[in-house]
Amino acid sequence: MISLTSAQLDAWIAALMFPLARLLGLVSAAPLFGNRMVPVRVRLAVGLAIAMAVLPALPPMPPVPGGSMEQLAIFAQQAFIGIAMGFVMRLVFAAVDVAGEMIGLQMGLSFAVFFSPQTGGQTSVIAEFLGLVALLVFVALDGHLMLVQGLVASFEWLPVGAVPGAEGWLLIVRYAAVMFASGLMMALPMVAALLITNTALGVLTRAAPQLNLFAVGFPVTLSVGFLVLLLSLDTLAPVLQSLFERGFGAIDELFRAFG
Repeated sequence: MISLTSAQLDAWIAALMFPLARLLGLVSAAPLFGNRMVPVRVRLAVGLAIAMAVLPALPPMPPVPGGSMEQLAIFAQQAFIGIAMGFVMRLVFAAVDVAGEMIGLQMGLSFAVFFSPQTGGQTSVIAEFLGLVALLVFVALDGHLMLVQGLVASFEWLPVGAVPGAEGWLLIVRYAAVMFASGLMMALPMVAALLITNTALGVLTRAAPQLNLFAVGFPVTLSVGFLVLLLSLDTLAPVLQSLFERGFGAIDELFRAFG
């Protein structure tokens, strides 16, 4: 008959519970994994399956008494670490959303909104389109697998039980400003083209006052916007790839700051 002691059970539970908390934090916040269209049970199943798969490659967990406040504190700490890791990559997609919102506003499509399953709210059609393109590029570059690989490596960078430094949390705040600037730079060519178009329409209206600007301006800006967007699709993938590289670089800096 197999007999197990309470210490052995506590060690086995901790060996699964602590990595699972960090994984579930990542799954709840990271792109693709944290999509609101994915049911919660599916996310839990994915997190549990990944945890069982990577468990043999993880370093040993710290001996913590079962049912203690220390164990609960470490569990919450690991969940926040996983959420921070997924949130940094989520900021990359937020930059794409910022670019799409600015482009849609300049094109006059700010009133055309749809429900976005990624953000759980209303977003413009251009932002939704660019978000789907960014998600497809992210999957094509195996970004979701790189996230899991980075999470497994994070147990070496920041072992379970180690207290993360405050510089890591401040890094997330600073990186949010960088992502806003990146979204502005992505939308800048489109905004510049539409600004030139609106300036030309203003000069044309001044030269021919009988021209109805409201009847001509909207179709022209819409056509120019879609044309520039179509021409810029060829260069969109390298730009998104560089953004994703910056995102993974920020995750590396995050764990260095935590450590």
